[in-house]
Amino acid sequence: MPHDPPFDAEARRRIAPVIVYPDDTLPRPDLAACRAARDGAVRGGRVVVPPREARTFRVAAGQVFRILCTEGPQVGDLNLFNAADLSERFYSGKTRALHGTHLGAGDRMWSSFPHLRPMATIIEDTLDWYGVDAWGGRVHDVIGTRCDPYTHHLLTGRDYHHCCHSNLTRALVTEAGLAPAVAEGLVHDVLNVFMCTGFTADTGRYFMKASPVRAGDHLDFTAEIDLLGVLSACPGGDCGSEHSSDAAACHPLVVEVFDGPAPAGWRPAPVNGYSGSHGL
Repeated sequence: MPHDPPFDAEARRRIAPVIVYPDDTLPRPDLAACRAARDGAVRGGRVVVPPREARTFRVAAGQVFRILCTEGPQVGDLNLFNAADLSERFYSGKTRALHGTHLGAGDRMWSSFPHLRPMATIIEDTLDWYGVDAWGGRVHDVIGTRCDPYTHHLLTGRDYHHCCHSNLTRALVTEAGLAPAVAEGLVHDVLNVFMCTGFTADTGRYFMKASPVRAGDHLDFTAEIDLLGVLSACPGGDCGSEHSSDAAACHPLVVEVFDGPAPAGWRPAPVNGYSGSHGL
C-alpha cells in the first residue's frame, strides 16, 4: 500500500532542482567555422547502410561527416570508437548528464573513462525545428540503449537477429576482424539518430513515436579525434509502431564524409586531464 505523505510533503516537492553538471566551463565549439570548413570541402567517402543492417565508416580528426536520410523515414543507431583504440568509445550516460536527454547542434558526444573527451560535435541538425512536442517527445536521444535480441527474447521468447545490437556487432566483426564475443563486448549504448522519444508524464516510461525525419534531412558532425563509426538502420524504421521485427517499413541511411582541411585553429581533443591516481 502507498504510504501517507508527511506533513511537509508539498514543501519537499517545491524544492527547486539544481543542474547536476553545469557546463559553463566547457569550451564552446565554433559552429560557424565548422560549417564553413564543411561547405568548402568536397564529399569524399560515402557509405550506404542497408535496412536492418549496419555498416562501418572512418573519419579523420577535423573532418565532417553527415548521416543522411535519403528515402523514407528511418532511425539510426550510432556507435563511435577511437579508430586507433577501440577501448575508447562513446559514453552515452555522461553525454546525457552533460547535455541532456536529446542532442542538437553544439552538443558533443563524449568518450568513456579514462579519456572523457569529445569524440564528435554536432554542427548542424535539419530537425532542430521539431523542438518538444505535446507528449514531451524530442529527436536524437541518448536515453535508449539500442534494440537488442536479449530484451526481445525476454519479452517474446523468440530470437531475432537484426536488432541494432546484433547489426552493430556483425559490422564490427567484419571491420575489425574480431571474434563475435569480443566485438559484442565493445558495442555500446548509442546516439539514436533521428529517433523521436521521451518519457510519459504519468509513469515516466520511455516511449518512442514516429520520427519526423524525411528524405534530405541530415545530422552533421565534426570528428574531434580519428573515428571508427558504426551505424545501424534500425529494424523499427521510423520507430512509430514497433522494432525488433520485420514488420516496419525500413529504408537505407547514408554516411557521407567531407574531404577538406579542419577549421582554422582547430585542434584534436586531448585526453582528460585527471591524474588517474584515485587517491591511492
